[in-house]
Amino acid sequence: MTNLGIGLIGYAFMGAAHSQAWRSAPRFFELPLHPDLNVLCGRDAEAVTAAADRLGWKETETDWRKLLQRDDVDLVDVCTPGDSHAEIAIAALEAGKHVLCEKPLANTVAEAEAMTAAADAAAAKGIRSMVGFTYRRVPAIGLARKLVADGRIGTIRHVRAQYLQDWIADPEAPLSWRLDKEKAGSGALGDIGAHIVDLTQFITGERITEVSGQLETFVKERPKAAAHSGLSGTASAERGPVTVDDAAVFISRFSGGAVGVFEATRFATGRKNAIRIEINGSASSLSFDFEDMNLLHYYDANEDPETAGFRRILATEPVHPYVGAWWPPGHLLGYEHGFTHQVVDLIAAIAEGKDPAPSFADGLQVQRVLAAVEDSSATRQWQEIPG
Repeated sequence: MTNLGIGLIGYAFMGAAHSQAWRSAPRFFELPLHPDLNVLCGRDAEAVTAAADRLGWKETETDWRKLLQRDDVDLVDVCTPGDSHAEIAIAALEAGKHVLCEKPLANTVAEAEAMTAAADAAAAKGIRSMVGFTYRRVPAIGLARKLVADGRIGTIRHVRAQYLQDWIADPEAPLSWRLDKEKAGSGALGDIGAHIVDLTQFITGERITEVSGQLETFVKERPKAAAHSGLSGTASAERGPVTVDDAAVFISRFSGGAVGVFEATRFATGRKNAIRIEINGSASSLSFDFEDMNLLHYYDANEDPETAGFRRILATEPVHPYVGAWWPPGHLLGYEHGFTHQVVDLIAAIAEGKDPAPSFADGLQVQRVLAAVEDSSATRQWQEIPG
């Protein structure tokens, strides 16, 4: 079997999740290429060495440019803050490396456009790229997409989507890079709102064409982080401004005629990672909540009214997407499995010489939706999404 040398840039939350995926994929799935965890890259030599030992990487670099020069790196996995995505991904593609880039693709539409152009040029040379909208790979989400594609929903009329977290609901929670617009691009809108934009378009097969939105920052100033700890660090006495949104709400229209309602917030007290999606069609409805991620709820409007109701589908059967490689039916999957499925799909596409999905072009389309929501909030007007 041919090996695929992996170089991962970033070793915190996402870096750890991606590392586990690269380790697990060849142990549960028959892959056409074997991923070698060759290089982990981070700026702090001591910290990245410790992370490499813990996460299973052979060697380390402290300069991502040196990583791109290495012959033992065939694919670059970008798990850095958004302000560096464009520079790293474009340089990697130009160096002839395949690229997996975490979402959102970039901090601005202009950056995403440049990345997509670089991806298109690289694809002509057989170099592949993908953006990491990992929740697409949840089996219940894959089943939802299939039911829509098979016509089981009928004409889609309503789309409702929420991504609810509470990790900065405490006004004294310290600043992190995720609360800095220069590094993160936006707050809840891009960090978690991007996921529900992508998921609803993925499930429905339709594109968001127009939005009207509002952004809100509830806590304008926070303690600066003294040391890294989890997502937000530990607080110091010094304070600094929050320059991103805490919450985003918007309504939308879809290309097939459906209307949508979206909410993304990191202030939903008690909600840790609730991704809630409901789709109502002329023939049936679907409902999903990531906090119970193995379940898909399905309602068939043609059933006998006496016994009709939402059906609870446990998406752990071998016929469900990805599940056959894992455990017996009813043995649940978790958050980390989506990252493994992402690796499986990416490696398969590279081996087959196909462009993987979601592509950088898909990431660009999501970026345009996010930008339109920001513009709508600023102008208090509907915004159209360019084609």
